[in-house]
Amino acid sequence: MDVEAEIRELKRRVGELEGSFGFLTGQVRDVHRSLLSFQEETNTRFDRVETDLGTVKADLGTVKVDVLAVKDDVRQLREDLPSIVGGAVREALHGRQS
Repeated sequence: MDVEAEIRELKRRVGELEGSFGFLTGQVRDVHRSLLSFQEETNTRFDRVETDLGTVKADLGTVKVDVLAVKDDVRQLREDLPSIVGGAVREALHGRQS
């Protein structure tokens, strides 16, 4: 093979490599853009989840306060119930005696 043929062959092979490199560079660029878009969307969704979780925590705090209030009311009723029932029974018995 002569030198000119070898040079042409090398140029052809370099051209193929450059074409492949250009193609791969474009693919990597597209993947990078897709990853950046995915990252932005994921961050947005996580921010929404964190906001919703904060709302749920606040609602649970309110529910806890309400449950504690009901618990206190039941405890107070349990303490007051004997005198309420006793008063009602005395009143009923007193009504019969009159």
